[in-house]
Amino acid sequence: MSDVLIVGAGSAGSVLAERLSADPGCSVTVLESGPGLSDPVSAALTADAFQLPIGPDSPVARHYRTLLTDRPPRPAEIVRGECVGGSGAVNGGYFWRAARGDHGWAPGWSWEETEDHYRAVESRIAPHRAVIAGGPTEAFAAAAGVAGHADAVAAVPLNIDRGTRRGPGAVFLGPSLGRPNITVRSGIRAHRVRVRAGRAVGVEASGPGGPVVLDADRVVLSAGAIGSAVLLLRSGIGPAADLRRLAIPVRAELPVGQAFSDHPEWLMSTAWSAVGGRPVLEAVLVADGLEVRPYTHGFGSPTTSVGVALMRPRSRGRLSLPSEDPGVPPRIEHRYDSEPADVADLARGAELVREILSGATELGGPRWSTSQHLCGTAPIGANGDPHAVVDHRCRVHGVEGLWVIDGSVLPRVPGRGPHATIAMLAHRAAEFV
Repeated sequence: MSDVLIVGAGSAGSVLAERLSADPGCSVTVLESGPGLSDPVSAALTADAFQLPIGPDSPVARHYRTLLTDRPPRPAEIVRGECVGGSGAVNGGYFWRAARGDHGWAPGWSWEETEDHYRAVESRIAPHRAVIAGGPTEAFAAAAGVAGHADAVAAVPLNIDRGTRRGPGAVFLGPSLGRPNITVRSGIRAHRVRVRAGRAVGVEASGPGGPVVLDADRVVLSAGAIGSAVLLLRSGIGPAADLRRLAIPVRAELPVGQAFSDHPEWLMSTAWSAVGGRPVLEAVLVADGLEVRPYTHGFGSPTTSVGVALMRPRSRGRLSLPSEDPGVPPRIEHRYDSEPADVADLARGAELVREILSGATELGGPRWSTSQHLCGTAPIGANGDPHAVVDHRCRVHGVEGLWVIDGSVLPRVPGRGPHATIAMLAHRAAEFV
């Protein structure tokens, strides 16, 4: 039996495990459904910062289906890292802390109260600003300057060092594995939290050898905004009507998965050639709530694209269970077209791209996509807040001994990519566990 059982060894779980195991009197067990750091294939795929190992046959990624819009229905695939390091081990390396205005979700989470935790994470990750030199990024920056937007272009901070991706899994969890009080069990998939008399006492899981039951004094879900929400729902923590429809006993009625947010994105193709040996995103143009992103890779195409991402969207999506069977994936609906003002803002961004790049390259029409920054399936908030799933210390309302610490608890997706914010959140929340 562990003092703390952490489900998920992604960016949040890795930072949390390192912080908690620094106390030699605290025994920590981490469950990870994907391969561990010692797996040579996983290590090679996740270390190479210039490749995104997220294809359909990737051993370090898991794919989900979603509906980006309802009218018309636009199905899409979203990807999450499934390995030690999680999505932070397979992404493009964007590691930029949230802006001051993104904070204040609950008491204890102001900019002033989180800044030291950002610094602590950044001091280990050591993000480097990308160098804008050559290729599509330099061509875009030059065109932005000609169009009068030079001051709006910023190099992106990256958790990449000389071509190697330095995510929290490798930087935080890896060095801590020599401690006698920490155990990482990879290849183990949790199915539900075991709750007894209103208290979390462990999890039910499965691995190569069959079913696994693990006991713990405290349970922390750090399986990501999709994975943690699914675990809560399968454990009877969520909207009561939905749970009863699936014959899942209700442990706590909470709005799990009811109003997540993500960054909607429109992609516009260019005639610029894709380049290898470079981070996928080196710079962005920031303009009135938008990020315009000149990608260096073609995402399977020999040419590149420019993305227009809405960084503070109004739309909210929904995650639910179509079945109580753990083998059935969740139903995910982004509902990006549910707010006409969001669609208008994206159209404004597309016009900005045309203004900047007219004459610089041939542009295709915009097509719907997503930044894959899904957050807020188990939002933080005070007792009595009808939208909250966890309190200001990330404790699940109504269930003792259970925390959620990952992007699930962010009430809204930050105005920048959330990776650095999630790592900071875990560093801060370790004090609460």
